[in-house]
Amino acid sequence: MLGRILKAGFVPTCTDLGILLLRVGAGSTLFLRHGWEKVSTLTFVNDHFPDPLGIGHSTSWAITLLCDGVASLLIVLGIGTRWLAALAFVNITIAWAFVHHFSFWDLPGKKLSGDHGELIVLYLWAFAALMVTGSGKYSVEGMLKD
Repeated sequence: MLGRILKAGFVPTCTDLGILLLRVGAGSTLFLRHGWEKVSTLTFVNDHFPDPLGIGHSTSWAITLLCDGVASLLIVLGIGTRWLAALAFVNITIAWAFVHHFSFWDLPGKKLSGDHGELIVLYLWAFAALMVTGSGKYSVEGMLKD
């Protein structure tokens, strides 16, 4: 009885539903918080966007626009999930490393000033999980399986 309670055995298990929730949650949050602001401007030029890799401000902007604005929505739908989750993972890792300087905690004498490193880490874990699991059966990819 105690094992059934600890394992929550009374709750049905549905891995594909869990993957759907992860895809929709991570993808839509990334789009709504970061993608929409980029898509709504309808430009591939931004001379003020950070250029952490030295490839140009507009090039960095365009890559981030594609990742946050397009790839995030395709992840929600379950199209190219593993590849696009890898793209999102790399893009977020670069931003965390070079723009946010791996911020995570408020250290003594150093205030984060709203970098929210814990949210970045949650995005990274979510997209890493999607790279491993794929889109699940409740997705466009799932409907196309042989």
